[in-house]
Amino acid sequence: MEKEEIQSWDWQRILIGNTPGEFMLEVFLRTVVIYVVLLVVMRLLGKRMNTNVSILDMAIMVLLGAIVSPGMQLPDRGVLATILVLVCVVGFQRIVSLLAFKSRKIEVLTQGDVTRLVENGVIDVRQLRKSVISHEELFEYLRGQKVRQLGQVKRVYLEGSGQLSIFRNAQDQPGLCILPAEDEAVYRGEARSPRLLACKNCGTAVPGQLAASQPCGHCGARDWDPAVAAGEENQPGSPGPDPRPEPRPVPFPRGG
Repeated sequence: MEKEEIQSWDWQRILIGNTPGEFMLEVFLRTVVIYVVLLVVMRLLGKRMNTNVSILDMAIMVLLGAIVSPGMQLPDRGVLATILVLVCVVGFQRIVSLLAFKSRKIEVLTQGDVTRLVENGVIDVRQLRKSVISHEELFEYLRGQKVRQLGQVKRVYLEGSGQLSIFRNAQDQPGLCILPAEDEAVYRGEARSPRLLACKNCGTAVPGQLAASQPCGHCGARDWDPAVAAGEENQPGSPGPDPRPEPRPVPFPRGG
């Protein structure tokens, strides 16, 4: 737009811009398409991309940022088009929220569902892969909750909002050590069970003589590590008991 064409208090340019009125219908159609595509993209990116908010809320926040910018900065764009898009987005959000309230399927489709990643000290490798989470990422979050081996964990849930909920066993069981192997002093200092081996891929603990030359019956891996003995916190010369806070959600870091 040329400088000479910009005049102060030109209300037609401010409200409508240099586009015909029929363009308002096109704006509505564009918004519908972009909104649907954005929801699909947010779902494909995984739960880690929308920590603490639902996929629907994240999509709306991204869309709002794109909506308001042209109307504020471009002199040839009218603010009425921006207002129309904002009204459309609010309407879409209310409609989708109402449908999600009435239908469990729509709620799961738009906001995600809970995923069980660990059950009784054993990792569900298929769900872990499906959730686009690596073993080390999972172990990092568990270590942040003072978990040293998988036998201490009863359940780990990945919530629809991307948060990680951890519930510990009332009594520790033998399990796979999740302390970093690079820190040899700590990793090798854990009291190991003389009879059990733990699968390094899923954490399944089995008698050592059975696992020595066989694949894991749970995930098929063949990499084994001596399981950490249960109750090692109370043995002489070992670190003191771990604090046991009430289970609470652990947020994933934002971003990829």
